[in-house]
Amino acid sequence: MDSRAAGAAALKALRHRRGLSLSGAARALLTIAAELHQPRSTFPSVASVQRSVARWESPVPVLPDERYQLLLAHLYARTPAGQPALGAGSDFTEFLGVLADFGESERRIAELRTLMVRTATEAGGGMLAFLSPGLQAALGTALADPSRTDEATVTGLASVVSDVNAQVGSLPFVRLQLILSPAVEACQQLLRAAVPDPVVPALREAAVTAWALAGRLAFETRDDAASRALYEQATGEAERLGLSWRRSIVHLSHALVTLYSAQGLEDARRLADCAVRAARSGESPLVRARAHALQAELAARAGHERQSQAALGLAWYDLNADHTDDPAPASFSQVHLRGFEGVCQLYAGDPTIAHDQFASSADALTAPREQVQRAIVTTDQALARIRMDDPRAAAELLHECVTAASTTGGRVPALRLRHARKELRPWRREDFVNDLDDHLMDVLGS
Repeated sequence: MDSRAAGAAALKALRHRRGLSLSGAARALLTIAAELHQPRSTFPSVASVQRSVARWESPVPVLPDERYQLLLAHLYARTPAGQPALGAGSDFTEFLGVLADFGESERRIAELRTLMVRTATEAGGGMLAFLSPGLQAALGTALADPSRTDEATVTGLASVVSDVNAQVGSLPFVRLQLILSPAVEACQQLLRAAVPDPVVPALREAAVTAWALAGRLAFETRDDAASRALYEQATGEAERLGLSWRRSIVHLSHALVTLYSAQGLEDARRLADCAVRAARSGESPLVRARAHALQAELAARAGHERQSQAALGLAWYDLNADHTDDPAPASFSQVHLRGFEGVCQLYAGDPTIAHDQFASSADALTAPREQVQRAIVTTDQALARIRMDDPRAAAELLHECVTAASTTGGRVPALRLRHARKELRPWRREDFVNDLDDHLMDVLGS
């Protein structure tokens, strides 16, 4: 069976699971279309929609178009009882798999997922939207009696954290923080209790990831004290877990937020050095490359060009190593390293080279989750243009960054924007700077 036929079979199975006939599915989709205020002319009759449903499930299946994908997403993003259900094992996750079988693009699938997460959280849904009804019950049982915590419950908790992490760059950080908070609290309660020994390692892994992500979200929402406490918890649990590459990832995230929340470079450099030491004894060359890259950036910011270039060389060495069994395969890439190279050139090298490296990196950062990083890289590209004595072109780039920063409420893009604006002070009376100031005020209030 080819993938399209498998997708058609899965879509038909989803419909049957809901107890819907072809005409029943058509009526359900028309009801959703009315709730979404879709033009009636777009879906003229039950009979025409029913024919579309049949074509999707036929021996030669047709991919539902974007109008119908939206309606189907709304249908399967809720349980038959009307509760949001978006996590692992949900009908919605299976529906997204159907679209992948039909050959739909990853971007479109990610857009639908983000839209449904946004809809669920705007309607007051939170962490429970990412847990299947069975996992909701299992988690409630585990919290009431930790001795009954099982592997499936811990896997469900970890999937919530993964789902929230996947939405970074797509949803405001405040909203992500609200979704994640119950998972953080659940990890804390279970680790303080007497859970069965076999599930402890997986629970610790979930907790490390949850607390590090929560630390990053607290930083983004300007709660530095909470951020530090959460990173300390994550570091301690990572040490108990005994996976040095995990500990390195926590140190790296903590170093980056420290770079922007503390005066000077010393604290961030200390954490980056800890990350390098942990990564050297770890199992992930990619995490090691990322640690060396951050070490290179901090050296460049301090004006130490030779140290910076040496660390970049180590990062490239690790990046070009064999990653076949790397436990963190998505943690770092050439695109990310090009961005670090640009920062090193910006602070301790040639701004022209930095500009081209930033441009190349920004062009490759296209995934929804990469939009925060793209905004940061593009702001740095604008800084390079200022140092190349092209302030007007820099201001044009910064307009793009204002929009990107406002979408997620990200703290780092906003801080980078303010730094770039200060660099434009010599041209403060020019119209292009005044236009940028108006945009900053309108969107960010600063």
